[in-house]
Amino acid sequence: MVDAIVSSLLEQLISVAADEVKQQVGLVTGVGEEVTKLASNLRAIRSVLEDAEKRQMQRDNAVTFWLDQLRDASYDMEDVLEEWTTARFKLQIEGVDDDSALALAAHKKKVRSFFCAVSNCFGSFKQLSLRHDIAVKIREINGKLDDIASQKDTFKFVENVRNNVKKPERVRTTSLIDEGEVCGRVDEKNELLSKLLCESSEQQKGLHVISLVGLGGIDDVCDGDYNKWEPFFLSLKNGLHGSKILVTTRNESVARMMGSTNIIFIEQLTEEECWLLFKQLAFSGRSFEDCEKLEPIGRKIAPKCKGLPLAANVIGNLLRSKNSEVWKVEEIGQGLLAPLLLSYNDLSSNSMVKRCFSYCAVFPKDYNMKKKELISLWMAQGYLNADEDEEMEMIGEDYFNILATRSFFQEFEKDYDDDDIMSCKMHDIVHHFAQFVSSKECLWLEMYDNKESVIKPSGDKVRHLGLNFEGGASFPMSFFEFDRLRSLLIYDESLSNSSLSSSILSELFKRLPETLCELYNLQKLDIGWCEYLRELPAGIGKLKNMRSLLNGDTDSLKYLPIGISRLTSLRTLEKFVVGGGVDGSNTCRLESLKNLQLLRECGIEGLGNVSHLDEAERLGLHNMKNLLRLSLVFDGKDEEGRRKNQQLLEALQPPLNVKELGIVSYGGNIFPKWLTSLTNLRDLRLKSCVICEHFPPLGKLPLEKLTLYGLYGVKRVGNEFLGIEESSEDDPSSSSSSSSVTAFTKLKSLKIFDMNELEEWNCRITRKENISIMPQLPILEDRRTTDIPRLSSLRIGYCPKLKVLPDYLLRTTTLQVLSISECPLLEEHYREGKGEDWHKISHIPHIQISHITWH
Repeated sequence: MVDAIVSSLLEQLISVAADEVKQQVGLVTGVGEEVTKLASNLRAIRSVLEDAEKRQMQRDNAVTFWLDQLRDASYDMEDVLEEWTTARFKLQIEGVDDDSALALAAHKKKVRSFFCAVSNCFGSFKQLSLRHDIAVKIREINGKLDDIASQKDTFKFVENVRNNVKKPERVRTTSLIDEGEVCGRVDEKNELLSKLLCESSEQQKGLHVISLVGLGGIDDVCDGDYNKWEPFFLSLKNGLHGSKILVTTRNESVARMMGSTNIIFIEQLTEEECWLLFKQLAFSGRSFEDCEKLEPIGRKIAPKCKGLPLAANVIGNLLRSKNSEVWKVEEIGQGLLAPLLLSYNDLSSNSMVKRCFSYCAVFPKDYNMKKKELISLWMAQGYLNADEDEEMEMIGEDYFNILATRSFFQEFEKDYDDDDIMSCKMHDIVHHFAQFVSSKECLWLEMYDNKESVIKPSGDKVRHLGLNFEGGASFPMSFFEFDRLRSLLIYDESLSNSSLSSSILSELFKRLPETLCELYNLQKLDIGWCEYLRELPAGIGKLKNMRSLLNGDTDSLKYLPIGISRLTSLRTLEKFVVGGGVDGSNTCRLESLKNLQLLRECGIEGLGNVSHLDEAERLGLHNMKNLLRLSLVFDGKDEEGRRKNQQLLEALQPPLNVKELGIVSYGGNIFPKWLTSLTNLRDLRLKSCVICEHFPPLGKLPLEKLTLYGLYGVKRVGNEFLGIEESSEDDPSSSSSSSSVTAFTKLKSLKIFDMNELEEWNCRITRKENISIMPQLPILEDRRTTDIPRLSSLRIGYCPKLKVLPDYLLRTTTLQVLSISECPLLEEHYREGKGEDWHKISHIPHIQISHITWH
């Protein structure tokens, strides 16, 4: 972990901070030399850190103390750099605001010039004072690093350990195994045998690689550098036809790099299988009486292995030669952590990934970590440094995937529709390892009962603190002794607010204080839970570093201050309100979004307040190339408002690369022409568009999710929904030639709700017209059939007049879930065993009709 901190500090110091500090602190004698010396000391120390951390694993207390000193000094330097950049940024922001205020207040050029001169003089004085303070702190830290650098020589560390020192010896496996000693893994064993013994087809060329992917402890291939493996692959390509290669790894990326034909994921053992493995090892050679005596203890120990064979193996072998009362926890820890350390060291090419992993120790065991929340926390700690052409959010996704594919994360919860990971957990042993590498920097505490909770400080080492309140526990006053805290995570709504008056809370939730705008490094502001919030601070434009404003559920927030247009770093703006306020003079107009060119997600509300269409034209929404997720919310209720809705929506054409689009409360009866040209659109939501009488022609879009809600005017759905024209078999124009079209080739999830007038849904296609999901196949003789080839989830609700569903929705073989609710005619038609068309849906694995579920 210290290696990761020092490496990231060097990256900051050398690539960014050093140049800036040299330039701006140059007025203070000798600071340039101090900065150079600082970087030199860090490089020298970094060259021995791998050997130092290896000796720390071997319980060398002196080395551990030396590493603690280095960690503290590195954090101190990070704090100085953060203080420096924040203070300078604050001066820049205040300078801009002061100048703007003076410009508005001044009526004469001489008066304005005088005040600007005074302001600049005062600003220069503050900068000089700032430079001196930073220079003093750099010298102090350099003094500490001098001592740390000189101490390293006394330990005789080996430099460049990656090249000169043998790696920790990996556990060696053998093919000579007593099958009677194998516990569990029946399904995996049978699957593996079938893959190994099956005949390779004549068409199959190249190597047949089968990979087993499991959690830490599996003897494995961990190096994912293809260039190192290529010579080995070449030597195997001349093997006999039918030869197989078996790879074991804890890294899914390695399995894919190997070109695996089959990947078998090794799941955790059951509790009973863990017990059998533990018992087999721990009780070996003991008498029957000893086994009987120790079994109750063993039964309690086995569940702590959490299904990990490595844990059962290490603990069982340790207890084999010891009585339970002399069990040494540290020996177990070392046995369990060593294999994980190998995986951890494989992350050495990117020090920030290591820091992202160790930060997870701030969560309690078995905590369900939400991916987006976790990435936001990494971002706030500065772990996701990005180049100009990169996005921190995407780097966070990459880091998350690196840790997930290396089995540091598990128990993934995925979005059913798009298979995207939403949350995950860490195995208890992996969590213990995260605590080990974070070395008391992350602390999680449980607060109980109604008494004042007291925290026993762990010195000044705690940087990240998580508190969970239960039973009405009060906030611990001893918390304020953590003067180096970088993040505080508070969980559980039972935190007592009795010490705060209800009037203060009421006002706090109606408006946010202006002092919030002094948090110049704030990157994420989540106020989605403030349902009574009425206004944001007028000075919010000072928060130039803000990347996410999460205000999607603030129903009482009816306008936004004009300063929003200055937040040019915003990537996410969940709710942008057009107009509103008392007189509208200090509120946002539609064109205020024009400056926010980095936006990736935006919800625009209050479109009924747009007075002129040229506002939409000046915005140029189609030119905002970074915008991927967009929601447009209208509110036109009268005839004039609905007519304006139609023209406005046509003018609000999103960029072609938009992936998610929502159109809500649209008052027109025709959808815009540009809707069918969005060739990258994956998720479309049409909600409460009550005047529309027809679904738009969506069948040719690459949609994966489609939600249609509250289109009250729609009575019939026909071929237009699929993006094809209706024709008659008697129509001579349709019989001259056949055509082949593709409908909804990527759609996985279809939801249709609250269609009160929908009565008929069919698809009328002539014999001469073919709809094929696989155009390369020969045309079938019956050309009237169609399909939605990837549809896996179909949910229909509150459509009281709909009688039957079209066959092309039900016969797709990929359909896994069918849900019908509050649709009495459909429910009767598809009722289990009795419905007229039950046979058409009985093959679907998960069926729910009127709250009754079949599997």
